[in-house]
Amino acid sequence: MFNMYNFGAGTYTDELVRMIEQNAPLQSDNVKKLYDSFDNSNMLQGERYYRNESDILQHKIYSYVNGVKVVDTDATNRRIPSGMHKILVDQKVGYLAGEPMSFGSNTGNNEQTALLTEIIGERWKKTLVELIINASNKGVEWLHPYIDEDGEFKYMLVGGEQFIPIYDTRYPDKLVAGIRFYYYADDHIKLELWTDEIVTYYEIIGGDITLDVTREVNPAPHFTDAEGAVGKSWGKVPFIRFQNNSWELSDLHFNKVAIDEYEQLLSKGQNTIFDVQELIYVLKGYDGSSLSEFQENLRRYKAVKVDEDDGGIDTLTAAIPTDAYIAQAEMLRKNIITSGQGVDPSPDVIGDAPSGRSLEFLYSLLDFKASMLEQGFELSIRELLWFVQEYCELQGRGTLDYRDVTMTFNKVLLTTEQEVIDMAVQSEGIISRETIVENHPWVKDAEAEMKRIEQERDDIEPLQIDIERKNSNENDGNGDEESFS
Repeated sequence: MFNMYNFGAGTYTDELVRMIEQNAPLQSDNVKKLYDSFDNSNMLQGERYYRNESDILQHKIYSYVNGVKVVDTDATNRRIPSGMHKILVDQKVGYLAGEPMSFGSNTGNNEQTALLTEIIGERWKKTLVELIINASNKGVEWLHPYIDEDGEFKYMLVGGEQFIPIYDTRYPDKLVAGIRFYYYADDHIKLELWTDEIVTYYEIIGGDITLDVTREVNPAPHFTDAEGAVGKSWGKVPFIRFQNNSWELSDLHFNKVAIDEYEQLLSKGQNTIFDVQELIYVLKGYDGSSLSEFQENLRRYKAVKVDEDDGGIDTLTAAIPTDAYIAQAEMLRKNIITSGQGVDPSPDVIGDAPSGRSLEFLYSLLDFKASMLEQGFELSIRELLWFVQEYCELQGRGTLDYRDVTMTFNKVLLTTEQEVIDMAVQSEGIISRETIVENHPWVKDAEAEMKRIEQERDDIEPLQIDIERKNSNENDGNGDEESFS
C-alpha cells in the first residue's frame, strides 16, 4: 500500500487500509499511530514565512564569558524579516485569481452554468484565493464538500496540516480514507476517520484515544436525507486534494535558503550601522578595574579618571562598507525572485514604457509556476463538480454534467492597453466579435457588453433605415426636376 508521508509503510497504514477494505472493526490504535507519525512542520513553516515570521526573528548573538558560550543580551540585534515569501505568493495569487474564475459549457448549456453558479455561490472566488495561498505555503490543501442540515451544498477548507490522506498503491490517486484532526482544547484533540461510506469520530485526551462519546451516532453516514431519517454517503471519500505541484512542495521550499541569507545580511547591516554611530574608546592609563565601570562612570558623570602622566582617552570610528552591502543585498534579492519564479517590480527591470513582448518575458517564470498549480487545480475542481452533480441528482436540483463544464483561470497579465486595442481592431473579420469583446481591456463582463452592442444595433437600425429612405426620396425628387427642365 502506498504511504505518502511514510508513516511506517507496511505496518499500521496497511493494516488500517486492510480493515477498511474488509469492512472490519476499526482499531483506534492505528489511527493514533498515524496521527503521532504525521509531520506537518514544513507546512507550518510556510505559513510562518507568509505571516512574515521568518527564522530571522529567532536569531541570537552569542559571546563567551569565562570560556562559556552564552547569549549576549547587550549586543545590537536588529532582526528584519523581508516579507519576500509573501510577495512571491501574492504575485501568483493575483496572477491566477485576481479576476474571478469563469465557468461555461462545452455544449452551450447556459442553464447548467447558471445552476452551478447558484450552488457554489459567490464564496467560490474567496475560497479559490485561499486554496492558492494555502497550497503555495504548505504544498497541499484540502476541500471538504458536504450537505448541511438544511439540505444545502456546502464546502469548507481543511488545512493540509490537519488532514492525513491514505492512498492505495494499486491506484495511486485513489483516496482510500483520510483522517481529519483539530485541537479542541488543551490536551484534547478531535479526530475523524473518513472512508467512502462512513465517518468514525475519535478523540485523544491526555494521550489516550477513544471513540467520541459526544456523538449520538458513531460511526455515522456522510449525511442524511432531508428528513434526517435515512443515512447516505457520497460513495467517495469527501475530501479533495489541491496540490501546489506534483511533489506537494511549498513555494518556500525552493528559496528559503536565499531568503534567510538575505534577511541575515539586512539585519547584520542594520546592526553595523547602529553600532558605528557609537564611538570606540581607546583607554590609556585608565585608573579603574573594569570596562563596565568605565562605561558606567562615563554615562553617569560624563568623566573618567586616568593616570596623570600618560593617561588619556582617544576615540575611533569605523567605516561602513556600504557599497558591498548594497551589491550583496541586491544580488540576493534578485536570486530570491528568480528561484521563487516571480516578477521583479524594480523600475530598472520594467522600464518606463514596457512593451507587450517585454512584459511577456517578465512574467514568464511566474507563468511557468502558476501553470503547474493551474493544471492540478483544474483536476481538483473537476472532482468538486462531480460532488455538485451528485448533489443535484440526490436533491432534485436539476441536471448537471460535470464533464461538460468548462473552467478558465482569467490570468491577470500587465499589458500595454494600446497594443491590445490595436490588435483587437486588426482582428475584425478574422475572429468573432464576441472573442474580440472578451479580450478588450475595457470590458469586464463580455456577455453584458454583447447585449449592449445588440441593443445599440437594434436602436440604431430603424434610424439608419429612415435616413436611407429619406436620402432615396431626395434623390428621386432631384431626378424628376431634371426631367422636366
